[in-house]
Amino acid sequence: MTSGTDTRDAKAHLRYVRISPRKVKIVLDLIRGKDVGRAVGILKSTPKIAAESLYKLLNSAVANAENNHHMDPTKLYVSECFVCPGPILKRAMPRAQGRTFRINKRSSHITISVREKAEQGG
Repeated sequence: MTSGTDTRDAKAHLRYVRISPRKVKIVLDLIRGKDVGRAVGILKSTPKIAAESLYKLLNSAVANAENNHHMDPTKLYVSECFVCPGPILKRAMPRAQGRTFRINKRSSHITISVREKAEQGG
């Protein structure tokens, strides 16, 4: 039997998404550890802007699992999902009395990993 880090995961990455990592994390917390079918249902019914990108990314991870790792798509679950901050575009907003305020346009790097459920024996 292998340990948790030795088992194969199918991953999908989405980089330089123009959504704040803070907003993406809210949706990722909803699907972490769920079955893929249930996670897809959650993403389709979530009204957050990040849900559409995460839906496509999850489908990509499932396709990677099926085609590259020969896993059964009905047994998959979201084993790991996280977001890291990407580069920040810094913009200036004019304010009163000739001042400027900085506007940070944040971006994200998102990773979703799926794994097959272990068979429960005996």
